[in-house]
Amino acid sequence: MVRKLRTISGEANGESGQALVEAALAIPVLLVLVFGIIAVGRITDAKIAVQAAARESSRALAVAPSEEQGIAEALNAGENVAGGYGLDTRRLTIELDSGGFSRGGTVTSDVQYTVSLSDLPLLSFFDVDVGARHSERIDLYRSREATAR
Repeated sequence: MVRKLRTISGEANGESGQALVEAALAIPVLLVLVFGIIAVGRITDAKIAVQAAARESSRALAVAPSEEQGIAEALNAGENVAGGYGLDTRRLTIELDSGGFSRGGTVTSDVQYTVSLSDLPLLSFFDVDVGARHSERIDLYRSREATAR
């Protein structure tokens, strides 16, 4: 009876180290997969945040009463949105094009962000750049600030 139990469990056949070898082969692959999923999640989150920052900054510029005030408000809006999503504003770049700031014109915001993966063990040498561009039309009938009379 004892002999049958040993044969069923595999100990008698010299297979006692097989599970250890399989684990040694599978664990690195699983770690790369897990850290890769975390990296993709961070990059996707940053991409969504950058798109929102580009949209809000171009909208702030399009509805502003003057070009100078609009650029200041657009930069502030883009940084606030990015900060709200948890992005580091030191790695954020916002470029604005007012397009002449005339009625019916188009303003454009181009936002870039560098996602650092330095805290992930297997991907620590990667930095990924994500960016978004958004254009907003200035309304034809939008009033502008009063001109000097």
